[in-house]
Amino acid sequence: MYYVVYGLLYGISLLPMRLLYLLADGLSFLLYHVIRYRRDVVSANLQIAFPEKTAAERTRIAKDFYRNFIDSFIETIKLLSASPSFIKKRFVIDNPEVFDEFYKQGRKCQLHLGHTFNWEIANLVMPLSTPYPFIVAYMPVENKIFERLALHLRGRTGSILLPSTSLQRAILPYRNTQYLLTLVADQSPVNPRQSYWLDFFGRPTSFLKGPERGARIADIPAVFSRFYKSRRGYYRTHVTILSDHPATLPEGELTRRYCRLLEDAIRQTPSLWLWSHRRWKASWSPPQAGTWIGEKAAPPFE
Repeated sequence: MYYVVYGLLYGISLLPMRLLYLLADGLSFLLYHVIRYRRDVVSANLQIAFPEKTAAERTRIAKDFYRNFIDSFIETIKLLSASPSFIKKRFVIDNPEVFDEFYKQGRKCQLHLGHTFNWEIANLVMPLSTPYPFIVAYMPVENKIFERLALHLRGRTGSILLPSTSLQRAILPYRNTQYLLTLVADQSPVNPRQSYWLDFFGRPTSFLKGPERGARIADIPAVFSRFYKSRRGYYRTHVTILSDHPATLPEGELTRRYCRLLEDAIRQTPSLWLWSHRRWKASWSPPQAGTWIGEKAAPPFE
C-alpha cells in the first residue's frame, strides 16, 4: 500500500507548479467554503489572538491562512521529486553566517521554529545550506504509511529524523558530534503541569520545557528562525540568536525570548501560522501555579 500512495503522490509531484497551484486554489476553496475544515478552531484562535481586529479582518486572515495551508501541502508533495537546485531557490537563509560562526567555534546549535509555512521546504534546505549535520525532532504518526512517507521525504537531502517522544535517548549517538538540532517548539505540550506558562497573545499559554532545558544543560547556542513568504512558492528566513550561552540565563528566559519573537513574527504575517491546531486547549489552573515564567505577575486562574 505504501508504494501505491507513494507512486500516486510522486506522479502528482511531476506536474509543473502552475498546474499544482491551480489545484491548490480549488482545494483551498473547498476546504474553507464547503468542507469547512476546522473553521471553528481557526475562528476561535484568531478571536483570542486578535480581539482588536474587526470580524472582516479576521476573516481575511483566515482565508489567507487556508490558501497558505493548501499551498504548503501542494509544495510538500512537489518536494518528492524536486531537485536540490529547485529546493534551494525556493527557500533562502538571509544570514547563514550565524551557523557558520558557531560551527567554526566547534559548537553545536539549536534551531527553534514555530509552525509557520513552509517548514517542510526549510527542512530540506537546511542540510544543503549549513555545514552542520541537520537533526530534526519530529512527532511520530500512527499511520505507518504516512510515517514512512514523511521520513523518506524529510530525509531526502540528508536530514536526520529523531522522534521527539524519545529524543533524549535517540540523540545519544550524536552527543559527541557537532549538530544543528531543529525543534518546532510552539505545539501544545501533552502535560500542561510539566510545562512553562506565560502570556502569548495576552493569554496564559503552556510551552514545552524540553528545548530550553537541553540548551541550558549543554550550553548549546539557540537561534530563532523567522519565516517570510517572498511570493507564492518562495520563502526566506532570518535567524536571530536567542542566546549564545543559554547556561548563563535564569530559568525561563530562553523560552520568554523565543515566545516574544514568535508572537512578533505571527503578528507581522499572521496567515503563515498554523491556526488550525488547538493551541489554547489547556487552561491556566492551580496545578500549574509554580510553572509561571511570564514577565508580569501570574494572572488569576481561568
